[in-house]
Amino acid sequence: MSTLTVPAGKLLAGKPFPQGATADASGTNFSLWAPNAERVELCLFDDDGNETRVDLVERTAQQWHGFLEGIRPGQRYGYRVHGPWDPANGQRFNPAKLLLDPYAKAIEGTVDWDGPTLLPYQAGEGDDADLLREDTDSAPALPKCVVADQRYDWGDDVWPRTPWSETVIYEAHVRGLTMTHPDVPEELRGTYAGLAHPAITDYLKSVGVTAVELLPVHHFIDESFLADRGLTNYWGYASIGFLAPHGPYSAAGSRGEQVAEFKDMVKALHAAGIEVILDVVFNHTAEGNHLGPTLSFKGIDSAAYYRTAEDPRFFHDYTGTGNSLDPTHPQVLRLIMDSLRYFALDCHVDGFRFDLAAALARGLHEADRLSGFLDTIHQDPILSQVKLIAEPWDVGPGGYQVGNFPVLWSEWNGEYRDDIRDFWRGELPLATFAERFSGSADLYADDGRHPSASINFVTAHDGFTLRDLVSYNDKHNEANLEDNQDGANDNSSWNCGVEGETDDEAVLELRARQQRNLLATMLLSQGVPMLLGGDELGRTQGGNNNGWCQDNEISWYDWDGVDEELLAFTQRVIALRQAEPVFTRRRFFSGESRSGSGLADVEWLRPDGQAMADGDWGNGHHRSLAIFLNGREVDPAEDGTPQRSDSFLVLVNAHHEGVEFTLDPELGDAWRTELATDGEGGELEGGASTTLTGRTLRVLRRV
Repeated sequence: MSTLTVPAGKLLAGKPFPQGATADASGTNFSLWAPNAERVELCLFDDDGNETRVDLVERTAQQWHGFLEGIRPGQRYGYRVHGPWDPANGQRFNPAKLLLDPYAKAIEGTVDWDGPTLLPYQAGEGDDADLLREDTDSAPALPKCVVADQRYDWGDDVWPRTPWSETVIYEAHVRGLTMTHPDVPEELRGTYAGLAHPAITDYLKSVGVTAVELLPVHHFIDESFLADRGLTNYWGYASIGFLAPHGPYSAAGSRGEQVAEFKDMVKALHAAGIEVILDVVFNHTAEGNHLGPTLSFKGIDSAAYYRTAEDPRFFHDYTGTGNSLDPTHPQVLRLIMDSLRYFALDCHVDGFRFDLAAALARGLHEADRLSGFLDTIHQDPILSQVKLIAEPWDVGPGGYQVGNFPVLWSEWNGEYRDDIRDFWRGELPLATFAERFSGSADLYADDGRHPSASINFVTAHDGFTLRDLVSYNDKHNEANLEDNQDGANDNSSWNCGVEGETDDEAVLELRARQQRNLLATMLLSQGVPMLLGGDELGRTQGGNNNGWCQDNEISWYDWDGVDEELLAFTQRVIALRQAEPVFTRRRFFSGESRSGSGLADVEWLRPDGQAMADGDWGNGHHRSLAIFLNGREVDPAEDGTPQRSDSFLVLVNAHHEGVEFTLDPELGDAWRTELATDGEGGELEGGASTTLTGRTLRVLRRV
């Protein structure tokens, strides 16, 4: 079968733990959890793809294990697992299908959908198509696991540990951020090394962000239907290796080199003072539903890894992808925790954003804040101390859980996104805007959480970019080859009068102002702002609001078409936020004076300078207000040190016409314009009046 041989007597008993492939100076220990298997073969592959199979005969604690002398880092491998073929009862053992190790630290290659079939059954028509076993060897079509060298010199690397209140997140994609940057060497573009290049780290520092939130970097695959269309899975929400950095993102190679290159990237970002947060996808895998391919988990123990329906042949699907991993199973929960600890401890990652986190928080069926997954993270001495961000929804019943995750967790605040979009297009009452601007206490205060529980965003990878949000009423996803049926239909967007590109100066000026309004609101709200990477540059996807399969100019940054004015504005607002503690409170507003200043920490005012009354909040026609932020009533710093800040008036006019504002003289004798989305400003005395252009935000500093 092979030119690669294992000398007789070189297979030792080995150890059941750690799971996966662990190399030392004399060889490699292999361990695979497969409690219902009847036989497990370790499959070793040489450089020509020739295969040698080694029976693992030792079983301890449901782990099949063995130590092979002489096997070094760089060795490619996989598994064949023997057992009953009984899909009707959720068992899909098929040794003809090579399997990836769930604990592989590195994976080489991509799926070859034109090669031998990865389907474990004889594909055909009818309801019973998946019941007959298919015995074609899938090894030539499957990526291979790689024994990885875990040795790495971290030198003087330290985790930045930026306090939540000082955090500014930048959601980015390894390829999209770097693919066209003129100062990144061509051979490094689209890779971890490209993201670590000084051209990128210096740029991120210049913007002022403190953390990058990277779209999935766990090893993932392209689905077969995408290959049929000539497209790829750009976003990467099709994980198949939860401990392996995605191999194709490596410039140095994928025979284990991707591990060191990933760590180099983290180290470079840390040296720039920037944290690394990973978008992790533990809610499902790339194996799809009962008709999907067998790549790993299905062939090891399908019924254990996946949630099954009442009929165990079929899967529960809370994710819209065909399957849902089952974190109520101890081994699945262990895999998730081991992955998180590995990236936190061995790879120095600073935090995680959990895709469709409600699917993980489900107990037997309903989303449950007391689920084993949440409890296990809460008590873990490592994971409880990193940044934890939930996307607090899934697509199952009762899956929308914004505001319902426990302490220690922050959440993508979908209410913030929708409400701020609606406010600036004139369709939201002032009371709701005030809740969102002040940190969404209505969602998070009742269970002891703080404003940092709210990750404030107006755009993210899933949906319109900021520029497209103000340029399109409708999605334009024709390039996805689904007849524009994919992607959200309800975007709370407004094209400012013309759909798409235009040379109408009035429309362009309004769009530019609306982008500044949305950015300034997000960056000055209490809570943690998240900027979609490229929004500060004026990046467009041409109206595509679902670019998940567009690994091309639709999704990549256009570094030649930078909106320099918008970038400068973004940098200025972030600098203001970071310089003045009044914008980064650690606790919610009290509406009182607790430091003896004689004025409340926040005052909500009508344009005429008078305090907002109950009737004003309830008036659906009102679109304008002033917000006084008292710099003498700010929270102590994280270490308890007292802080002082200047005081500010934020004047907000979401009405389409100009509105006159009068400055209450009791709040200050003189004010200087700090920034204005309409470019107007100057100095004003207390008691003076000023007119804000329609749809404008202005920030005044008390002097």
